Amino acid sequence: MINLGIIGGGGISETHARAASEIEGVRVVAFTGANEGKVEALSNKYGGRAYPDLTQFLTHEPMDAVIIGSPSGLHAQEGTECARRGLHVLVEKPIDVTVEKADALISECAKANVKLAVCYQDRFSADGVRLKQLLDQGGLGRLILVSGNVKWYRPPEYYSGSRWRGKLALDGGGALMNQGIHTVDLLLWLLGDVKRVYAQSRTALHDIESEDTLVSIIEFGNGALGTSAPSTVTALPLRRLTCRRRPNRPALRARPRSVPAHTRHAS
Repeated sequence: MINLGIIGGGGISETHARAASEIEGVRVVAFTGANEGKVEALSNKYGGRAYPDLTQFLTHEPMDAVIIGSPSGLHAQEGTECARRGLHVLVEKPIDVTVEKADALISECAKANVKLAVCYQDRFSADGVRLKQLLDQGGLGRLILVSGNVKWYRPPEYYSGSRWRGKLALDGGGALMNQGIHTVDLLLWLLGDVKRVYAQSRTALHDIESEDTLVSIIEFGNGALGTSAPSTVTALPLRRLTCRRRPNRPALRARPRSVPAHTRHAS
């Protein structure tokens, strides 16, 4: 039996709790988060004890692993405390809001000999898996051009009603780090390391500290060129990843669908 603790009382924490409850051999044993009312509600619905703070949460026994669904800027700090208690860490995207904090968490987990993973569940979507297999088998030949766009819309209250969304200290960024990050991860997973990036961002509409629109040109190590355009101001939501191969061949498009990270497993 894997005894799981969940940090954070938001919607994503309920998604993780629901997914964990559907997996044989896993049980949620503890919750904590800044919003005590939401944490209590999750505890009542899914079982597990609710704790008012992380310090008391970490005293719970037994507990083998944690899922961190708190604001992005807290991930490394909370993950480090968990790792030092010998707990495996699954953290929501992004791993944190700076490279330095991300590296620190990676180092702490390695030092504690615990597993660290980040929730990039789109790697398990049917289209994503199919595309990865085609690429690995050489089924698309040499890729020339790829694009990954996340043209979404978020209403003003999405930001104004949150203590952390759109704020640099806790969100780290906007449309790229929050909405576009899954598509960027797919591009890296499918095509490998990046050699060079040029990007321009702006806060075009929303009253936030971070960007709500960004466009980038990406040069991959394998020679392919790519573009990425995440946004939260577009009127007609669209998310699409497109790969183009040799001339006179059709493009292959994938529309990733989010699935709980716990409910699908790579073969």
